[in-house]
Amino acid sequence: MARDAALLTAADRTGAAFLRLYCWDPPCLSLGRNDPAIVRPRGGVATVRRPTGGRAVWHEHEVTYAVAAPIAIFGRLKDAYCAIHERLAAALRALGADVSLAEPRPIGRLAERPVDCFATTAGGEILVRGRKLVGSAQVRRGDAFLQHGSILLDGRETENATTLRHTLGRVVTFEEIAEAIVAAWPAHLAPLAAG
Repeated sequence: MARDAALLTAADRTGAAFLRLYCWDPPCLSLGRNDPAIVRPRGGVATVRRPTGGRAVWHEHEVTYAVAAPIAIFGRLKDAYCAIHERLAAALRALGADVSLAEPRPIGRLAERPVDCFATTAGGEILVRGRKLVGSAQVRRGDAFLQHGSILLDGRETENATTLRHTLGRVVTFEEIAEAIVAAWPAHLAPLAAG
């Protein structure tokens, strides 16, 4: 999370835009900046606070993406949210996933939403047959923003969430999805090395 926050600071100071792709080792539970849960180790499980909003996310069997950029590149934060999801959706379609973006809908207050990020969808999020495949959150600092999120490769299947393995009927590797994302990315967002 510190690296993502540093990219946000760099985007605000320099006007540069960044894309970062990574995975978690060991697995970790992250909590949004406004989540009322207290960050502390739980039974040996690493826990971290994200600089962005949203609810709890279990990071395992996924690709995490982070985009830090000047807001002016996209116009508004809401436009950035959808534009980034459109690029991710293009990458997922290139792998064979039949994805769509969720229709705009009101988001309830944090206290009214389920604890798990993947239990509900927000407008503009990436879905497969109505089930969430990518969960994302944003934060603004100065003239820049950070958006990061989780692309579920494998693991949990719930009523409201799905994975690429389930969707495609095969294992999708970190390298495969990273290559597809970089190929689908606009040239003005220079990708960083996957970490």
